[in-house]
Amino acid sequence: MTDVWFYHLQRQPLERALPALLERSLERGWTVVVQATTEKNLAALDEHLWSYDAEKFLPHGAAKDGEPETQPIYLTLTAENPNDADVRFFIEGALAAPVLADAKAAPRERAIVMFDGNDEAALAGARAQWKELTQGGHALSYYQQDESGKWDKKK
Repeated sequence: MTDVWFYHLQRQPLERALPALLERSLERGWTVVVQATTEKNLAALDEHLWSYDAEKFLPHGAAKDGEPETQPIYLTLTAENPNDADVRFFIEGALAAPVLADAKAAPRERAIVMFDGNDEAALAGARAQWKELTQGGHALSYYQQDESGKWDKKK
């Protein structure tokens, strides 16, 4: 069963924290899927990953780009997993449980649920997902950002 890590954003917004985690995933040689819930935010993320740092970019694509199986980072709104991802990031409230219940969609190594701790609705959604995944028998870990933005394991 896939390990699930919850990342509680408090010090940095998703736009700053996610690229660093994607970089670390690629450094490990992992393929990645990022699942969002709105086309608007997925398009904004697509653009952001090309320009978030003047010195680098994160190679990625989505269905519109073709050849999804070749993308190191694949952006989606659905449970698809065309690049046989090692790790899958669930952002903006994307639901992890239905994806993890599907062997073809689930990542091989890890699922990461990222949520904004400064947003009450996002916090409530993360708590609901934690409860559902716990009941589903998943091994869960909880990480929170410290003052410098570093991830600190709490549970």
